[in-house]
Amino acid sequence: MAEVDMISLQAELADLAARVSALERAALDTGAAENRGEPEHPAPAGPASARPATIAGAIPGDDTFWALTGLRDRRPDHPTTAAGAVMLVGSLTLPDGAPVAWQQSAGTEGLLESAWDDRAETFSALAHPVRIELLRHILSGMHATADLADLDSVGTTGQLHHHLRQLLAAGWVRQSGRGSYEVPAPRVVPLLVCLLGAQR
Repeated sequence: MAEVDMISLQAELADLAARVSALERAALDTGAAENRGEPEHPAPAGPASARPATIAGAIPGDDTFWALTGLRDRRPDHPTTAAGAVMLVGSLTLPDGAPVAWQQSAGTEGLLESAWDDRAETFSALAHPVRIELLRHILSGMHATADLADLDSVGTTGQLHHHLRQLLAAGWVRQSGRGSYEVPAPRVVPLLVCLLGAQR
């Protein structure tokens, strides 16, 4: 229980730190732009082809790539991110009212050279339509095995337990009590990022 609380506190602290940093950057950018007589949010530099093509679904506003800009600004600060960095970040409220905030990042140094086979089981657990549907329902507040068994797409009780075991083994769900399952807070945002990344 204390571990879950610590993870939630760390996620909330990371969210607050990111918000404060964004506010400080915005204040500095506004002041600098006013001193030069420039607009607050100039158009991105470089040709359109140099910018990411996947802007569909981006948060609307003047600063579409606010997270990317922040990541680029921080890259030179540490040797492990000088060659590049990737990040997943999210803040949401689940249908049951529980807040979830999560940020995870890593330098890309050596990432393409290292073996990825140890991650195959985690991705494999998502590679079944019933398991994806189970995760959606669990995130939406349906936690009890009896309720999950009533879903038409699940099949038999044995099939339900098979799919839940696969999700448990991969860490996408955990038991929150006898016959009850939840998606752990540190897995909510990565799961939603996987879904977003799978869009074509």
